[in-house]
Amino acid sequence: MATFPSNPCLLVGGYGEEFDPSVERTEMERGPPKMRVLNSRVLAEIQCRLLFDSTDDVGEFEDWYFDTIRRIGWFTVQHPRTGVTIEARIKDGRLGQLTPINNARRKWQRDLTLEYMR
Repeated sequence: MATFPSNPCLLVGGYGEEFDPSVERTEMERGPPKMRVLNSRVLAEIQCRLLFDSTDDVGEFEDWYFDTIRRIGWFTVQHPRTGVTIEARIKDGRLGQLTPINNARRKWQRDLTLEYMR
């Protein structure tokens, strides 16, 4: 299995987590709605930002994205909040827009959403 590259830094700026609870809710004629758990595991999402120190780092990441995981492959990565190694993929194979951070265009950033089974 592929490993997330070490050259981009996962930033907590722009960071967020959410998951689908995988619960079915049935409204009742009287009383509170009934609920039941559909799946024991849920698909969780992590919104994060990548920081690249150079245009070469951007190119290396894009090579990994296109050639190694082929946009939709699973890979191991360290969870930004917990530090635990998880198996994840890029949601919909979609990378966010690449934007420069400084006027010299030596540092770059890109938002993306990772998804994994929790």
